[in-house]
Amino acid sequence: MTGVLADIADHWYIDLSIPVVAAVIGYLTKLVAIRMMFEPIEFIGFRRPYLGWQGIVPRRAARMASIAVDTMTRELISAGEVVARLDPELIAKEIAEPMRRATEEVVAEIMAEYQPGVWEAMPEAVRNLVIMRAQAETPRMIREVLADIQRDVDAVFDLKAMVLTNLLTDKRLLNRIFREAGHKEFRFIIRSGIYFGGTIGLLQMTLWVLFHEPLIMPAFGLIVGWFTDWLALKLIFNPKRPITVFRWHIQGLFLKRRREVAADYGALIADEIITPEKVIGAILNGPLSDRVFAMVRREVQSALDRSTGIAKPLVVMTVGSAKYDRMKRSIASKVMARLPETMVYIEDYARESMDIRNLLVEKMQQLDELQFEALIRPAFEQDEWILITVGAVLGFVMGEAQALVLEHFASR
Repeated sequence: MTGVLADIADHWYIDLSIPVVAAVIGYLTKLVAIRMMFEPIEFIGFRRPYLGWQGIVPRRAARMASIAVDTMTRELISAGEVVARLDPELIAKEIAEPMRRATEEVVAEIMAEYQPGVWEAMPEAVRNLVIMRAQAETPRMIREVLADIQRDVDAVFDLKAMVLTNLLTDKRLLNRIFREAGHKEFRFIIRSGIYFGGTIGLLQMTLWVLFHEPLIMPAFGLIVGWFTDWLALKLIFNPKRPITVFRWHIQGLFLKRRREVAADYGALIADEIITPEKVIGAILNGPLSDRVFAMVRREVQSALDRSTGIAKPLVVMTVGSAKYDRMKRSIASKVMARLPETMVYIEDYARESMDIRNLLVEKMQQLDELQFEALIRPAFEQDEWILITVGAVLGFVMGEAQALVLEHFASR
């Protein structure tokens, strides 16, 4: 016993460094583990996938995005809820002026294309009549097209495909969903390494002082790296429901701050993913855009027949009935081509009307614990064993280095 006390007196500063180093090991292994989840975005190395690394979330982008989208579209929001909030009447008013200008240009282009010289040769009163009637029909056409879309939104707008495409195209955005939703949990994991590692380090110091066994250092380094990673992950998601221990209310950290997460998550989705610009673009240019074009063509043909009115026989006689039908189809194509630039005028209105942020927040607060956990759990769950293993290996290596340093000073 006297020898142990003498050794402590001679090397007390070395012994006290053991829990400090254990805390550092805990911190660094957590920091590396979190970085490995998200970085690098693209694979770095020589022989994919063995000699190199790519962040777990970017590497599993297709599966991660699919899980995130499934949760979003199944539990939080549907295409019908997005589009139903738009008022066709108000939209028609918002884009009335740009559509009036576009209508005049389209009519002039079509007539010049199908009967060069005839349009110019027509009496100005007839030309003006055709244009004015076409312009008068435009708001009605827009209202009818939007009403058709709202009646069968799933036939023309694939919300899931739109969100999935955006996330797979931009892996940084996919990273942000998981990172921003769980930013406090990630900070907790990193900081917990200090407290858990330091606590285990006190036991490590006691055993070292008693036995001076070099294997204690790498063994405890491995335990610190592995156990603290495992424990931190458990504390984030468990217990699922609040429990009371004495006077403390305990619940998984991520589940405990549901309101805060809902606000951050809703803001990110509304600002970056389900935006009016992207929704309009997906409807007009997405995989189901042919059906939108069919709606537009039907309404354009109907509007053109109504707008030509008394001038229709003259127009048909001038261009021919077959060419008149082709002309109507061409007008529909040109109107469709002009719609994206015209719809820019409704983005502010659409953002306010759809109110995606508050809709998501409200829906998220209605989720049960398991559904809410699914918002971020995939980022941890996929290849979780790799993160814990890396933490253990790093802890072992640092512990071995620590043992060499301690032996060096102990021998002096």
